[in-house]
Amino acid sequence: MSTTKIIYGLYGDDDDLMHGVKAFNDKGIKINEVYTPFPVHGLDKALGLKKTRISDAAFIYACYGVTIGITLTAYIMNHDWPQNIGGKPSFDWLHNMPAFLDPMFELMVFCSAHLMSLTFLVRNKMYPGAKPQNPDPRTTDDKFMMEFVSDDVETIKQLLIDTGVEEITVKDA
Repeated sequence: MSTTKIIYGLYGDDDDLMHGVKAFNDKGIKINEVYTPFPVHGLDKALGLKKTRISDAAFIYACYGVTIGITLTAYIMNHDWPQNIGGKPSFDWLHNMPAFLDPMFELMVFCSAHLMSLTFLVRNKMYPGAKPQNPDPRTTDDKFMMEFVSDDVETIKQLLIDTGVEEITVKDA
């Protein structure tokens, strides 16, 4: 009876990591996760990851910011503090809109950046109080790690050794 194990392979170089990912893909062995201290060019394609939708969320948040900007400037111009800008009547927001492009742009950038950052943190479970997901703190400094969940420990260990791994750790799932 085989038991499922978690196998970690620690690499010292991103080129060795990419070589290892390609070797495991060629053998058809699924890589559960990869931990890197910095983005590795081409790793997402090598792992077969889909395009994220964070840019779609950023667009929605930007539209939200522009809507807040339009609503805020229209309210201030027509109700809170109406002024005569360039001889144009204050009730006509469309003709006065060029004067408010800067605050609308700034609100668009503000909402997009802040809400996108919060979405990223919540989506990746990196909010305050979340349990750490990194199995080895060296992967935040200078090491690269592949994680596997499998019953076939010996095959994975041998392929890790063949691809230049520095350290192998096996734990119960």
